[in-house]
Amino acid sequence: MVNLALLAVFIPTFLFVSVTPGMCMTLAMTLGMSQGVRRTCWMMWGEMLGVALVAILAVCGVAAIMLQFPAVFQWLKVVGACYLAYIGLQMWQAKGKLALQHAGLVPQLIPRRTLFSQGFITAVANPKGWAFHMALLPPFIDSQLAFWPQLLILVVIILVLEFMSMLLYASGGKALALFFGKANRIQYLNRIGASLMFGVALWMLLG
Repeated sequence: MVNLALLAVFIPTFLFVSVTPGMCMTLAMTLGMSQGVRRTCWMMWGEMLGVALVAILAVCGVAAIMLQFPAVFQWLKVVGACYLAYIGLQMWQAKGKLALQHAGLVPQLIPRRTLFSQGFITAVANPKGWAFHMALLPPFIDSQLAFWPQLLILVVIILVLEFMSMLLYASGGKALALFFGKANRIQYLNRIGASLMFGVALWMLLG
């Protein structure tokens, strides 16, 4: 079903790529700060759905067609970046409203559907993700074995590695939130989270 020798190289390769800071990891850390790890999981589900879609379509050659129409990517990137910038603006203007539940205050929570769509859009609107999967994923597929079982196994492994990496970044963001959780530090936490969100939006536009 799968070439174990290729798999032994595939796992550490994609683990390194997944844990490397990028748009999705920065978003996970930002939301971990403002929403907590549990709610950030909704963004993770959307991101993993986007990654799975990108990986499968890239290997199947759709990316080669889409790369011929860069305007599609540009519009998707602009929409996604504006959306993230809007969320960042909301966080910046929240002042002292964003707080941790353990402090006895009500956090300003982003709707789950919004979190899910943030993750999905960030994953799909990243042209580097398409090029990356199209370049790196096919070499790990053994032409002597059935194509779809191999691809599905590799995609599942990618999603597990992505989830573990985002969980690590979200937990780091949560640790920062605990540090800034005192009442007189809540506004600083808002501003840091908003700045990171603006950074992800800019990254998406320039990427």
